[in-house]
Amino acid sequence: MHTRSTFSNIVISAANVQELATKTLHIQSKKYYLDVKQNRRGRFLKIAEVPGRGPKKRLTLRMPAAAELRDYLTDFSEHYAQLGPANPDNIPEDGRIKSEQIISDNRRYYLDLKENNRGRFLKVSQTGDRGPRIQIAVPAQGLVEFKNALTELLEEFGTDDPSGVHEMMNDKKQEYVCVTGQVEFPLPRSQYRTSITIPEKSWSRFRDTFTDYCSKMDELKKTHPNGGGAEGHSREQEEEGSGSRDAD
Repeated sequence: MHTRSTFSNIVISAANVQELATKTLHIQSKKYYLDVKQNRRGRFLKIAEVPGRGPKKRLTLRMPAAAELRDYLTDFSEHYAQLGPANPDNIPEDGRIKSEQIISDNRRYYLDLKENNRGRFLKVSQTGDRGPRIQIAVPAQGLVEFKNALTELLEEFGTDDPSGVHEMMNDKKQEYVCVTGQVEFPLPRSQYRTSITIPEKSWSRFRDTFTDYCSKMDELKKTHPNGGGAEGHSREQEEEGSGSRDAD
């Protein structure tokens, strides 16, 4: 078995996607790329298989799903190590030895450790997004190498999904998306979604202005506990006027 890995950090921005790091694996006759990227929705992992012949195949996983994949790779590699030598005369009917599944948002990933007359391998299939089923295959002998490469990326970039901070506002979930150099506030409006973007150099001024506004609103609520603002003051005047008329 021939395996080789290389690692490099990349700081490239194209089409609002930043390539943070890439790792290359050579396992038998195949080449694999593990790329950590980031867009306005957060970080994600892209895995590409480049076979000796045929087109490149790509899977995309959010970082939490990539962490699950790493854990399952550990289980599959340990299970593979406990297997005896392959017996061409005793191959499972469907070739399947062990299977697991990962669910992430609207995507599903199916992991199948399989065996055929050419050997044992792990097949990872991705479905969802109304697209075609995508799958890659990793020779079983390279599972440990693949898992180690993925672990290094996760240790550097984390397993959490930094896509945004959520708050409940008016019974609706409001998301604040923070990307390098800017913060974005998607604004729910009827059935459409709009947003404003604040450059990094303006964050401090925005914070101070917003904090000042919040302080004034708190003071206003203390002054007008029954509603606050001009609308609350108007209601109080109407109620006072009504009471005067009733007294007359």
